[in-house]
Amino acid sequence: MKKVAVVMGSDSDFPVVKKTLLELKRFGVPYEVRVISAHRTPREAEEFSAKALESGFGVIIAAAGKAAHLAGVLAAGTTLPVIGLPIKSSCMDGLDSLLSTVQMPRGVPVATVAIDGAENAGLVAVQILAVSDPGLAEKLSEYKQEMAREVREKDRKIMAEANSI
Repeated sequence: MKKVAVVMGSDSDFPVVKKTLLELKRFGVPYEVRVISAHRTPREAEEFSAKALESGFGVIIAAAGKAAHLAGVLAAGTTLPVIGLPIKSSCMDGLDSLLSTVQMPRGVPVATVAIDGAENAGLVAVQILAVSDPGLAEKLSEYKQEMAREVREKDRKIMAEANSI
């Protein structure tokens, strides 16, 4: 199975990124975690993305706040899918991070999840890998069926409570 690279621009992003790792772990997807700054270590970012495919990665998740250029910098240097995870920062409630991540020029796509949407970043990575991994696809199907069961149970409870008023 291909690995997922989880790259964050700063160690301060790690509390959010942990939620991504928990999703990957739930599905048994191997990952590697790095701190690489698009602005402070641009050569390392360029080298990492250029070697990501040959290093066994199938997807890159790039988490960054403020001037969140990490996903775009990594996407520019690889053919792998890149998922941007904008991190809520002290300015603009993370809107600056979201816009920096999502507004990419033609030819350098970055799939982007919500601000602090770490769980979905992990799930999108799993879905991408599941395209070529039937076992992983089956785990995803079971996960979605379980979510549906939980909603149906909540529906039954609410209907019963509402009818007893």
